[in-house]
Order: sequence, then C-alpha cells, then structure tokens
Amino acid sequence: MLFNSIEFALFLPLVFIAYWFIAPKNLKAQNIIILLSSYVFYGWWDWRFLILIIFSSAIDYSIGLKLSETTNQRNRKLLLYTSIFVNLGLLGFFKYCNFFLESFSDAFTLFGQSLETSRLDIILPIGISFYTFQTLSYTIDVYRNKMKPTKDLVSFFAFVNFFPQLVAGPIERAVNLLPQFQKKRSFNYSVAIDGLRQILWGLFKKIVIADNCAKHANIIFNNSEEYSGSTLFLGALFFTFQIYGDFSGYSDIAIGTSRLFGIDLKKNFAFPYFSRNIGEFWRRWHISLSTWFKDYLYIPLGGSKSNQWITLRNIMIVFLVSGFWHGANWTFLAWGFINACYFIPLLLTKRNRKHLDTIAEGKTLPTLKEIIQIGYTFLLTILAWIFFRAENIKHAFDYFSEIFSSSLLSIPDFPGRRDSLITLILIILFMVFEWLGRNNEYAIEKTGENKNRIYRWTLYYSIIIIIVLYGANQQEFIYFQF
Repeated sequence: MLFNSIEFALFLPLVFIAYWFIAPKNLKAQNIIILLSSYVFYGWWDWRFLILIIFSSAIDYSIGLKLSETTNQRNRKLLLYTSIFVNLGLLGFFKYCNFFLESFSDAFTLFGQSLETSRLDIILPIGISFYTFQTLSYTIDVYRNKMKPTKDLVSFFAFVNFFPQLVAGPIERAVNLLPQFQKKRSFNYSVAIDGLRQILWGLFKKIVIADNCAKHANIIFNNSEEYSGSTLFLGALFFTFQIYGDFSGYSDIAIGTSRLFGIDLKKNFAFPYFSRNIGEFWRRWHISLSTWFKDYLYIPLGGSKSNQWITLRNIMIVFLVSGFWHGANWTFLAWGFINACYFIPLLLTKRNRKHLDTIAEGKTLPTLKEIIQIGYTFLLTILAWIFFRAENIKHAFDYFSEIFSSSLLSIPDFPGRRDSLITLILIILFMVFEWLGRNNEYAIEKTGENKNRIYRWTLYYSIIIIIVLYGANQQEFIYFQF
C-alpha cells in the first residue's frame, strides 16, 4: 500500500479511529490493532510474504528468550549466529541469489569458458532489507546485554511490523521502539497536529519534487546515448532531487504517521544537501542506516581504534556493504566505493568530524566559503548518484564520458524541457523552505508555532494546491526495491 494512494488515505483514518476510539485505554488491544493493521498494509502488496515476515519475527522473538535463559557464552553465540544466519540468509536468497549466479557465470566467461545459468523467478519482498536489520538489532542488543528480551509476543511483533516504517524505514532500534509498545500511550492533540504537518511536507517532497523529477530523470537516463553532456548533467541533477524527495519524503510521512499513534521514530534525514563535506553528508543522509552500520559493523570490526590501515579497511568495508545493501548490482558497489574514496581523505586529514553544527546557525545566509563548500560537496554527490541510477557499469561510464565532453557547454535539449523549467522552479522553492527550516526536525515544523493563523493556513492550502496541480506523475517509492 502506497502512502500517496487513495487506499492509504482511507486506511489511515480507519486505523486511527479504531486505535483511539475502540481501544483508547487498553494497551494490548492497541498493539493488536497496530499489528493487524500492519499485516493488512504489508499484505496489500502480496499477502504471501506475510509468512516470511512472521517467520522472521518468530525466530528472533524465540532467540531473544533463549538468550535470557543461558549464561553459557558458547550457546549464546550459537543463538546469535542462528539469528544472523536466518535473517541474512533470507535476505541473501531473495535479494542477491540471481546476482551471484550471474556473476559466477560471468567469471567463467572471463576465463574463456561458457557456463549457462538460469535466473530464478524470485520476487523481492518489499522492505526486506529494512525489517531484517530492524529485527537483527533486537537479537544483537539482547546478546550484548544492552536490553532485556521481551516476553510480550504482541508488542514484539508490533515493533517488527509497525506499518509506517515497515517497508522503507527509518530502521528503528529495538531499544528505542520496542519499549514504546510496552507502555501506555495517550492521545496528544498538538503532537498529532504536528504529525499531520510532517505528513503534508512529506507528501510535497514525494509527489511534487520526487515524482516530477523522476519524469525528467527517466527520460534522460533511459535515452542517455541521444543527449548532450549538459542534458545528462541535468538528468543527474533531477535524479539527485528525486531520490532525496522520495526517500526523505517517505521518512517524513512515516514519522508523522507514527506520531498520530503516540509513537516517536528517529529522524532519518537532516537536510543533507546543505553539507559542507562528505563526512557531514553521511551524518545527515539516511541516518538510521549509517548509524546501524557504525554500531553493528564498523565498531565490531575495530572501528578507528586500531592502526590507520585497519581503520581505512573498515571504512571501505562499511561503504561497500552499504552500497550492496541497496541492491544486487555492481553499480551500487561502485557507488559505495566512490563514497568511500570521497570520505577517506577527510579521515586521513582528520576532517571527517568537522562541521557537527548546523550551517550558518543563527544567520540568514551562509558565508562565501560555506557556499563553495556546499557547492563542491553537492557536485560530488550528484556525480556519485549517476552510478546509483545507471543500469550497469558500462551505462555509468558512458554517461560520464558524455558529461565530460565539449557538449557539456551546450544548452540542454530533451522532450519535456519546457516542463522541466517548472520542476526547477519548484525545486528552488523547496530548497528555500529547507534552508529556512534547517534547524528543525523538518522544514515547516515551526509554522505550527506561528500565531498568525492566516499565514499558517495559507501555507498549508498552498502546499495542498501545488500537490493537486503537480501530482499527476505518481511513481512508486524508490526504496521499495531495496
């Protein structure tokens, strides 16, 4: 079920009414409503994969209980490895099986041998990468004694299957989200209104920015051999805003929807395109995934506490795994490698932890130096996204070769060029609001504190009108494929 669909527009109010009016004071009943609603939400796409997510939930619930029953370190490790093997095994089969089969076949071809392999007819379950990491965080934290396992089956299943963030995050930690299903929740009007405001902004990001950018990016990327370097660069720019509007828009809708039910999810994006270097960008982009890899991969590998070569190895592993997490394609590994190459010089010069503050804090405009830093970082990001969007490695290199040619100085020309001007104006408007709201959880958060009711409602209705006027290019969320 898509957030930007009629089905969800009907589904959400029904769940809200059942949650607060049928079971306003019964915690168990509220969790059951959340769980059943989550299964409807997820099963709307393909009910058969409910079996998979229920199985994964049951495995980790059982292993959590078993971990609390034994102090034998060998047995505890065996239980942890069982959880990791089952979860990553399922993820690997559904997401990477065909990739490894094809890569194995290609390897033989390089040595002059022919090996025929057939692709398996495997459907990738939506959100498997997200809920796999979420439930793994539970067993790992229980193993590390960072939290006690729960015996409440319903609350645990509600934690794993919570529908707002089930299929595209944020990837929540058990230590943050699970306890919220175990304590009484009461309706808070101001929190709910703020949730609706964040949903509205998320819909604007998705429907107006991401979907309109997708229309132009798809035309250019899918026919890249026909266009000039300037047109291809424009296509990369459109994709850069498409993926940001799409993914951060989903996170905003998920966080806002959760607040309607008295649940707080972690912030997943912090205005990353205003970053002054790549280190800052990765602290602001897909925060829930970046911190997951830091805590459950980078630090266990040794982090930065060993010698410099080990640290560089760990950084490279994290970025490569992060790239591979996004999809079974060499382009994602290349994207991860490129970002590692961006990041490593900062680490070597000890500038990776620079810029922990908000840019131009307390000021209206950035300094010239900050503008140059933002522009340079943004350009690096655009170029890396080309690998993320390309069909394969050859497509990416062909795309780059045309960008870095004399045609880069020509005027962009492609079907829909005039419409793209409107999209660029909408992007500029969007980024102005993002800049003005960069100190907030989301761009228009503080409008709720404005005492001028006319201003507030003019803004809200303007956003709604723009969504209606420019919402004809509906696209599926990009991260559904991951």
